[in-house]
Amino acid sequence: MAPSRGWWFPGAPMSRTGVQIDGLFYLILIIVTITFVGTQYALGYALWKGATRDSGNKAFFSHGSHKLEIVWTIVPSFILVFISLSQLDVLAEIRVISKFPDKAYKVAEVTARQFEWRIRYPKPGTELTTEENPGDLYFVNELHVPTGKPVIINLRTQDVQHAFFSPQLRVKQDAVPGLVIPVWFDVLEVGTYDLVCAELCGWGHYKMKARIVAQSQSSVDKYLKQLEAEQNEDGTKPE
Repeated sequence: MAPSRGWWFPGAPMSRTGVQIDGLFYLILIIVTITFVGTQYALGYALWKGATRDSGNKAFFSHGSHKLEIVWTIVPSFILVFISLSQLDVLAEIRVISKFPDKAYKVAEVTARQFEWRIRYPKPGTELTTEENPGDLYFVNELHVPTGKPVIINLRTQDVQHAFFSPQLRVKQDAVPGLVIPVWFDVLEVGTYDLVCAELCGWGHYKMKARIVAQSQSSVDKYLKQLEAEQNEDGTKPE
């Protein structure tokens, strides 16, 4: 009932893959609902049938049925296989690097550490690399991305395992020590979206919050130029 009334906690999906993920969720919800209603009806019917009839006959005791065992093993197996096959394309599109959109470009490196998100942008006019370069731009707890186009971030962690999670964008990826993990997503509308850690990472896990600011490409370019000017002025970067 909650999804149909718009009460669902994260709100409407703000990314294209988020729409697909919600579609898979609703598919599972429908299957589970039908199964639940059917089993509860069968249970209620059995209780009613057995409790309201007193024919004087002996009760019938069954010690199992091989046919029923086969049926309720095969049917759930087919349902699970169907669900698995239904989500393969979406899973591959999100996780498999070779399936990433051709026009996606690397917008920033996001490094998780207790208890903040550190953002590194490439110097304007250059491409993001896995190593720091002179002129790279730095900020903490605020990631700016353009709307309407797929973007990639390089996700890493400086200490323990964290998880990059934006509920409105339906994006979630663990940050694993020693690995640089590319993550792609797109944002459908201009706005500010939550970025939190979804992996218990220490005493300050509750406050490891940031925001993703989705803007037009021109606004992102303007922001980066302003950040570059401020960084050149004081000559420092976040430590």
